[in-house]
Amino acid sequence: MKIGQKTKELAERVRGRIAAVMRRGDPEEPEEQASEVHGRFTKRTRMFIRIGAIAAAVALVTAAGILTARNWQYGSYRVVFSSDQEDTQSTQYVGFGDHVLKYSGDEVALIDTEGETIWSDPQEMENPVADICGDSCVVYDKNGRTMAVYNSEGRQGLIETSLPIMKARTASQGVVAAILEDGETTWINFYDRDGSEIATGKTSVDSPGYPVDLDVSDNGLLIGVAYLTVSDSQLSSYVSFYNFGNTGQNQMDNMVSGYTYDDVVTPRIYYMNDSRAAALRDDGFVLYEGRQIPEETKTVEAEGEIVSTFFDERHLGLVYHTAEGEDPYRMVVYDSAGNEEFSRSFDFSYDNIQISQDQIILYNSNEFSIYTMYGVCRYQGSLKEGNIQNIFRVAGNRYMVIMENGIQTIKLG
Repeated sequence: MKIGQKTKELAERVRGRIAAVMRRGDPEEPEEQASEVHGRFTKRTRMFIRIGAIAAAVALVTAAGILTARNWQYGSYRVVFSSDQEDTQSTQYVGFGDHVLKYSGDEVALIDTEGETIWSDPQEMENPVADICGDSCVVYDKNGRTMAVYNSEGRQGLIETSLPIMKARTASQGVVAAILEDGETTWINFYDRDGSEIATGKTSVDSPGYPVDLDVSDNGLLIGVAYLTVSDSQLSSYVSFYNFGNTGQNQMDNMVSGYTYDDVVTPRIYYMNDSRAAALRDDGFVLYEGRQIPEETKTVEAEGEIVSTFFDERHLGLVYHTAEGEDPYRMVVYDSAGNEEFSRSFDFSYDNIQISQDQIILYNSNEFSIYTMYGVCRYQGSLKEGNIQNIFRVAGNRYMVIMENGIQTIKLG
């Protein structure tokens, strides 16, 4: 057969294929071929349907598992570690990363959840108080003149002050800001962890006020201070921010912003991260945003009488007295932007409330209650072994309980 004839026949076949498509919408002309394609298409469709059904079932099971985990409640606990040889009457304990910081007037130590000492540092303090930020901790002698800076590896520096220490806060890399008292005059001093003085500022009741609280941003660049002022017998609060980077160098006393609130007391200010701070007031709280010059971003007004406040780096909580109903308390938890995460009424009579590793723990001398950040009560019950002095989460559903006669690590179950 000649090439020209082959080409002619191929052209005829192509024209026939096109005509078949025009007539039936299928490129295969014979009916049995169309049936075969339809069969393959049907099998593929069924396969996709099965895959989709399996994926949907997996997603449903996963969602159900997550929902179950979020709402899971425990009815009991068991003791996994116990020690009755600890002098808990004169020793304080606080969660520090994955471990526990133990401090007293003659020692600061890091222990694991089974009470084994990782490191120990002798100290001499009359009234030790600890503040933690990330992997940094300052233990200072309140009304004394000594501050020691630690991280997970041990002591990083010792700071000696010339005046009594009223309050101190640290940043994640170890710098420390402190309020020092000198009669009617107070000082705001800023130190490197090696004890060298970075900055100092004098304050008085007249200008800018009496410093009630302070905190340092995580990166150690900014300090926020809450002052109490009295003018013409009228009480007010003044919140100011100091920048010790390039932005604050050309400002008087490094102050880059300040806000006055009449007829309000602001007992607590704290930094959530490098750029966001919160001032807790007796009528609610104010959020500030800014890596260089903090500015007001949101004000949340209290819905009633505030009984307690609690917070961490991502959350802020208020507890109110409720006027109606069987539950005398209601807690409202907000995220770091001031958006409400949940509200929950409860009738547990507590003495202390705190956030520990993303859970809210309330306790009195012999009972404790644990809530998740979804508002679910994970556990509520009494401690059988002794009176509670402190309790915090150490990992998963394990908690360390500090009692008057020792320490325990318990596991909810």
